[in-house]
Amino acid sequence: MSNVEKKYGFTTTVVHGDRQKDIEHGSLHKPVHTSVTYGYQDARQLAEVFQGRAQGYRYGRQGNPTVSALEDKVNAMEGGSATICFASGMAAIGALTQSLLRAGDHVVSSIFLFGNTASVWQTMRGLGVDVEMVDATDVANVEAALTVNTRMVFVETVANPRTQIADLKRIGDLCRARGILFVVDNTMTSPYLFQAKLVGAGLSINSLTKSISGHANALGGAVTDTGLFDWAQYPHIYDNYKKFPTPQWGMTQIRAKSLRDFGASLGPEAAHHIAVGAETMALRMDRSSATALAVAEMLEADPRVAKVYYPGLKSHPQHELAAELFRSYGYLMSFELQPEIDCFDYLNRMKLGISATHLGDNRTLVLPVSQTIFYEIGQEARAKMGLAESLIRVSIGIEDTADVVADFKQALDQH
Repeated sequence: MSNVEKKYGFTTTVVHGDRQKDIEHGSLHKPVHTSVTYGYQDARQLAEVFQGRAQGYRYGRQGNPTVSALEDKVNAMEGGSATICFASGMAAIGALTQSLLRAGDHVVSSIFLFGNTASVWQTMRGLGVDVEMVDATDVANVEAALTVNTRMVFVETVANPRTQIADLKRIGDLCRARGILFVVDNTMTSPYLFQAKLVGAGLSINSLTKSISGHANALGGAVTDTGLFDWAQYPHIYDNYKKFPTPQWGMTQIRAKSLRDFGASLGPEAAHHIAVGAETMALRMDRSSATALAVAEMLEADPRVAKVYYPGLKSHPQHELAAELFRSYGYLMSFELQPEIDCFDYLNRMKLGISATHLGDNRTLVLPVSQTIFYEIGQEARAKMGLAESLIRVSIGIEDTADVVADFKQALDQH
């Protein structure tokens, strides 16, 4: 995709990406290859593929032509050197933890995390990895937490659901100066709104299920190596992967340990759905971002709403940072109702907003945060995280802006 990437814009690059390589029968999309095993007429060629001395596919668990085409697309979006796709976004995060970390390592993570990611860190603690959670909206908190055993700093671009924004550029500068792997979960912004490479991230993670797919019809995740991290300084690369050029060490180990050993593989049918959905991502993100700002401004001006969290609002603590970093402010927002308004009654009055737990969909989705995705941690923990019991998370879809704004307003007017 290199010629397209240099010559054309984001959407053109994605739409025409498949055609930059040989594609079967003149198809405009990479076909779905369902085979899980690959035969070679020359047994020596099979051996060379297994040894990494020749290009080719060994077994469906470690690679597939349809999945490879999607990896090329995501890699072009992120401006990366290599991308690996996984069965889900959480599989991508799990791939990093189990392939790169060992007992005795130290990780600094943002405290503002997707609940399942926080659960992964809890699991890693049980395996002997020390994980320190900090407020990553200020680089000083990250720096204060670093130790001689810190192997990774992990943040999300925009936190779910309160939309806190990590001090991305300064954290990237800090990690580069200290030789620490900086990992950025780019899911809430997408490669269209933001490239983690621009703030010095060594690895960028995307849940392909969300913005990149957009249609809620396929699970997938991806890890992209930006090419900025020097893997020669990472202490946990196995010797058998060091036979490859140094820039390939990290991804070679991640692919082997996560796909070959643990089987967190993305299926070809899902990869095809995601690749087709990705073609309209920029258009969808532009529409949903514009609508989200309109909804946020309407809600903030309504006295029946106690608080609105959206980076596009000037009242947001990191509004200026978001304006500096991101192409636009995205589809994710949340808000608190005044105490006299029951959040369940409000949600049940919505006609377009669907009560569902997903993000980046074509449809506008809403859910009560404290009673669903953060219910298990308990009220005390929610209070420490600043999650009000009336907090409603919103993922704005691609419906007509006026219709979405009217829906949120009519649900208030019926109170």
